[in-house]
Amino acid sequence: MTHQGEILQEAIKNSGISISRIVQELGITRPTIYRKFKETTLDYSFVKRVGEVIQHDFTNDFDTAVQSQLPFTSQGVTPVSVSVTRNAPARENVLQAVDQDPMKALMALQAKYIALLEAYNELLLKVYGPK
Repeated sequence: MTHQGEILQEAIKNSGISISRIVQELGITRPTIYRKFKETTLDYSFVKRVGEVIQHDFTNDFDTAVQSQLPFTSQGVTPVSVSVTRNAPARENVLQAVDQDPMKALMALQAKYIALLEAYNELLLKVYGPK
């Protein structure tokens, strides 16, 4: 069974658009996209951005059964999103429920975590990378 990274790689290959152009438009490095090709599950926002670049809709390409096999659960967790408006009184946060579907909430958290890790890795490369 092919996983999401392989599906993404095949779609990019079939698009005829070079990896160089894709990574440039996404603002990532070549090693990052090659790591994505090896991942069994991918972040929805990343896949959507790649789809926009290569003009491909991945909606029907991914099997959601893989998502249910993630090594963590969302039981007992109430998903919330915090947004702060500039016109609101100081230190007042407005909490909103993300979604009542635990799978969507879990995927949203996974996407945020992956984005945070990638930003952290880029920061580490800037600070401690080759000079």
